[in-house]
Amino acid sequence: MAVHCKQLNESGILIAGGTSGVGLASAIALARAGVKGLVLLGRNQSRGETALAAVEREAPGVAVRFVSADVGDPVVATDAAQEAKEFLGTIDVLVNSTATSYKPDLLLRTDLADIEKILTRQILPPMYLTRIVLPWMRDQKSGSIINMASDAAKTATPGETIVGAAMAAIVMFSRTAAIEAKRDGVRVNVLTPSLIAGTPTAELVTKDGFSAKLFEKAAAMAHLGVAEPEDLAELVLFLSGPGSRRLTGQAISVNGGISAA
Repeated sequence: MAVHCKQLNESGILIAGGTSGVGLASAIALARAGVKGLVLLGRNQSRGETALAAVEREAPGVAVRFVSADVGDPVVATDAAQEAKEFLGTIDVLVNSTATSYKPDLLLRTDLADIEKILTRQILPPMYLTRIVLPWMRDQKSGSIINMASDAAKTATPGETIVGAAMAAIVMFSRTAAIEAKRDGVRVNVLTPSLIAGTPTAELVTKDGFSAKLFEKAAAMAHLGVAEPEDLAELVLFLSGPGSRRLTGQAISVNGGISAA
């Protein structure tokens, strides 16, 4: 069966969480590769402007826009995606790289009021945006959706009870969406890194307390090196292009050998 998959220079890319970490590294990698255009979504206007300048500096002349949006709100997410579509013409690749600010800790020390916030802030943004762009990709008969979760979805780790449940939800959501969308030429994959150096999340979880000890042990097991945003960006680049046209429904770990799951 012939599968239509656009070249990167024909592709419009929407990156949620594109103002820092893996999202920003992916934007830079895609811009360098010569994509048709990029839209970065993020909540913080100042950080968005800084990210926009970084992309333009690395790839002068690229068509790129920042849209300030909290995509945990379905109405805001819909409006932001529509604005991105109008700017890009088509959304051919969606990268969901949003994250919630959460320090792993044992369940018995987790405040009941925090459970809902952790789950909804982690799970809902990629679900909303996938649902919003999927009909557009279906009409095009092509598209690639790349969601970001973590190895907490695959490996039961003390301190990651709630976030692990959220990440597992993203993985199963992505796999099932992939099966539903494959007949329309749309691919859905999910990346499941462990610790990623040089990100706001890494700075938070390695600062002190239980989570610092947890990730210190994890880093010691990464004999190939702790992953960096650019490592994930290389995989995003691959999954965005025609080289991955037969790949869908996969949860891919980039963790330097911390685990094999």
